[in-house]
Amino acid sequence: MTTTHIGHPAPLIDGQIRVRGQLRYTGDLALPQMLHARLVTSPYPHAEINAIDRAAALALPGVVAVLTAAEMPTLPATSRHRLLLARGRVRFVGQPVALVLAETEAEAEDGAEAVHVDYSALPAATTLAAATAPNAPLVWPGGTPGGSDEAAAHGAAVAEDESDGQAPPSNVSRRVHFGRGDVAQGFAAADAVVERRYTTSMVHQSYLEPHVTLAQPEPTGGMALWTSTQAAFYVQQEVADVLGLPESEVRLTAMPVGGAFGAKFVLYQPLVALAARQMNRPVRLLLTRSEEMQAALPAPRFEMTVCVGATRDGRLTALEASLDVDNGCYPDSPVGIAALLLGSLYQCENLAVRGREILTHKPSSGAYRAPGAPQAFFALESALDELAGQLDLDPLDFRLQNASRSGEPMANGKPWPGIGLHETIAALQAHPAWQQRDLARQAGRGVGVAVGGWPGGTEPAAALCMLQRDGTLHLNVGSVDLTGTDTTLAALAAEQFGLSPDRVRLIKGDTLSSPFTGMTGGSKITFTVGPAVMAAAADARQQLLKIAAEMLEAAAEDLELVDGEVRVRGLPDRTLALDKIARQTMRFGGRYAPVTGRGRHANPTAAPGFSAQLAEVLVDEATGHVTVTRLVVVQDVGKALNPLLVAGQMMGGGVQGIGWGLHEALRYDDEGQLLTGSLMDYTLPKIDQAAAQLETVMVEVPSEKGPHGARGVGEPPVIPTAAAIANAIADATGKRCRSLPITPQTLWKTVRD
Repeated sequence: MTTTHIGHPAPLIDGQIRVRGQLRYTGDLALPQMLHARLVTSPYPHAEINAIDRAAALALPGVVAVLTAAEMPTLPATSRHRLLLARGRVRFVGQPVALVLAETEAEAEDGAEAVHVDYSALPAATTLAAATAPNAPLVWPGGTPGGSDEAAAHGAAVAEDESDGQAPPSNVSRRVHFGRGDVAQGFAAADAVVERRYTTSMVHQSYLEPHVTLAQPEPTGGMALWTSTQAAFYVQQEVADVLGLPESEVRLTAMPVGGAFGAKFVLYQPLVALAARQMNRPVRLLLTRSEEMQAALPAPRFEMTVCVGATRDGRLTALEASLDVDNGCYPDSPVGIAALLLGSLYQCENLAVRGREILTHKPSSGAYRAPGAPQAFFALESALDELAGQLDLDPLDFRLQNASRSGEPMANGKPWPGIGLHETIAALQAHPAWQQRDLARQAGRGVGVAVGGWPGGTEPAAALCMLQRDGTLHLNVGSVDLTGTDTTLAALAAEQFGLSPDRVRLIKGDTLSSPFTGMTGGSKITFTVGPAVMAAAADARQQLLKIAAEMLEAAAEDLELVDGEVRVRGLPDRTLALDKIARQTMRFGGRYAPVTGRGRHANPTAAPGFSAQLAEVLVDEATGHVTVTRLVVVQDVGKALNPLLVAGQMMGGGVQGIGWGLHEALRYDDEGQLLTGSLMDYTLPKIDQAAAQLETVMVEVPSEKGPHGARGVGEPPVIPTAAAIANAIADATGKRCRSLPITPQTLWKTVRD
């Protein structure tokens, strides 16, 4: 099918105002009589709160109030506690215990420093080993709180909890298991077996814009909020629940987001709303960078053991793995999706994958772009690469031989939907970087490959498409744009109307006026909202052509929409501009109803996406320094609706994967104190540390239900990068690093062992 906008590269529709600094973020907003909030946080990983003395703070100029848990509602034991103030006990360094409200930001900061909290320190379990030791200090002695449903937003809630509800309290909050066949027999049939232990670090999403929320009480008793979030309707639900209000009484406006990557669902929005109601004044909370690093929602640490066996002709005979996830002090980890993916990418008759979610006295973890997948595939792809080497097999041939196909079972027994895993691996195998890998090795470089995938997500969505008097379209959706989806949705609507996408204006993310859309996460917005937009635009187009047919005295099937006009095919002098038609629907005594298209979509079938990557590295063994000289990112995108934006997602994912592989870690000492609490200590890859040569290859295996066959593209490109880099380092040095990140210090020690 010939298209005008779909499949063609186009810049972001709001790109100009973004780069000029003209886009207004939540932090740019201010309301009359607005109070500024500042958190008072715990210096201990585990302690009893004996008393909070606010007198000195309240005596300072500009300080209006100091709120504690005494002023907060007592909520049921769920993870929502993390959104309010600590009551009686703190469970991680950085947990808020009080909220200072003042007339200015500086006065709020001064007030926070003046609050005195008396603590009694308690024993803390800050590592997985400490948390699972006999007689370990319990994070929740009275029983583990329930998790939220944020994991489900990413398609990450995929396994039933197999924990024994009758077991005594422990720090193991969840257990999952996937299995089939007999792994003992499978390993007995193998000609080679590799069993290794792998670890990854807690990793922060490192978005540019910190969490920020502004709340204003409504005269009717409701609450209005403006916030940086990925999930307008989810935040509305949580705030309404905490305030005890009907959801209709909470209006949430999702402002432009300055980076999120999975971290910006709900954090302190209910707390800010409670403060605003308490003071009957607007309240804004803008986190500092140190608060972000210390107490937001990073990706969790994994400790994994993987054992794989295969015959000398390359057939996998057994796969066994265990995954322990350090989830901080609250449940809701990606252990289920990590275990499922690890056991599903390749077909193996004998399989046993177990996972444990373990609580420690550290901040609760959250989602980060494909939650759980970079960690799981680092372990799996490293072990498979080593196994291929022992069997003297081509690593990509080995993967192709065992890779799953459409209809074959995942680890949970359900069939894979339509997937392009084989096509993705084959495209990397055909790439010149792989075909000419010996030339790179002759130049002293190591070459490594790895594969990863994401199952995709589904969630219902609706959209409205309205023709305006000036001939433009208003497209109303409830989604939040993180990756350029506004541009893609505008193009989908514009395609139906023969308009340029810049003639489409989006109204979005307002729970009062926008139709429902699920959370932005799990690579699902284009896949789920796109069909709703197409349906709304098609509905509006049908209404428009019916009106135009009467006005032009022609059959509707003889009309076409081109360049903002309705034309009779073959009769170029018989045309009507869209604005002329629209005005006929918006005038006194008009005979035509306004053109308002409605679209709805609910599809339970996801569209998994896969990425296969090649990393080429130069290793200085004298210093342990690694330079990524080339990174090839191959991905099945289904259909590249906007190749420019898709390539941007693939490149960005690759660079973040370099961060996972070589740089990033939230490091803690034995007392639970964060050692990398600023961007001076927490090392992100700089522009000169990204791959010198970064290439993208788009494979297009259309999905069954996506718009024009598109798949979600946000998650897959970050997944296999770290594993590809680790395999390339092993190729260059002959030594394997099995812990992320692979820092110069780590590698220097490894090559000397």
